[in-house]
Amino acid sequence: MKALQLIAPSTFEYIDAPEPLLQDPGDVIVDVRACGICGSDVHGMDGGSGRRVPPIIMGHEAAGVIHETGPEAGSWKVGDRVTFDSTVYCGACDFCRKGDINLCENRRVLGVSCEEYRQHGAFAERLRLPSRILYPLPEGMSFRHGAFAEPVSIALHAVGRLPVQPGDSAVVVGAGLIGILVIQALKLAGCGRVFAVDLDRHRLNLACLLGAEEGFHAGDPQLVSLVLERTGDQGADIAMEVVGNSPALQTAVAAVRRGGSVGLVGNLAAKTDFPLQSVVTREISLFGSCGCAGEYPEAIRLIASGAIQVEPLISAAAPLQQGADWFHRLHRGQEGLMKVLLEP
Repeated sequence: MKALQLIAPSTFEYIDAPEPLLQDPGDVIVDVRACGICGSDVHGMDGGSGRRVPPIIMGHEAAGVIHETGPEAGSWKVGDRVTFDSTVYCGACDFCRKGDINLCENRRVLGVSCEEYRQHGAFAERLRLPSRILYPLPEGMSFRHGAFAEPVSIALHAVGRLPVQPGDSAVVVGAGLIGILVIQALKLAGCGRVFAVDLDRHRLNLACLLGAEEGFHAGDPQLVSLVLERTGDQGADIAMEVVGNSPALQTAVAAVRRGGSVGLVGNLAAKTDFPLQSVVTREISLFGSCGCAGEYPEAIRLIASGAIQVEPLISAAAPLQQGADWFHRLHRGQEGLMKVLLEP
């Protein structure tokens, strides 16, 4: 089968890879029809994150059709249209038994290679998966939209971690793909006014089209003052940090009110400068969010109904063999691209 493999930092090769084989009785083989390039893939391709160590077939936002099933794959059958969790969880540890599958002691993330493991992903014609991480796609949902179930589930999980109350105000720092999905999820959770913060004017415009009341440029020295002005000099009830670096974290903490909540979703840097005194003296609650834990069915329902819009977020869909070029275009960040989908 054909696959797009990272063979060295920032270097890809469209290769002939071994066909995936069933290993466990509950396994399935899926023909991949669409797979999105995630920001974590783009940030990881140059070796900076330490979680895309070559050689690795990346890709974890995908949808496709079941090609083959193991004898214990339950009711799944060949031809079923599916999407799947990006986390391969064991289903047996204490966390999995409690439903916290994103915290699984034995978890592996598709398309990730690090010191602990190497788990090839979905930038390939086919891949093997445990059937427990599969979810059905409704009739009429395209594979391109089905590939958004993973990032939408991440946004839903992140918002669900916070104590959102009807009418709350919110600031979302980072209006990339996840940030804009978080904005939509906040509105669905009952937030009244949601403000977006980003360095990219195009992203701010798109954020406002999809639910944000107003967009603020991250480089504006009056940014925090503007948020305070819009919130009666109190600050927002909620801030979501969806970048993962020191400036974004500091903006999120500064923009939230006393006793407010900050959701930490971004994961760009391993360490940040933490505004400890501001958090302590204003009694800010911090909520870390990792992946998702059971939000896939709701994500699929919201995409299918149009309650969460994903079509405006698709910048391009291209054949898998053109993937290297699209990765580099995304890495340069000069075209205002949002989501690029690769199709084997």
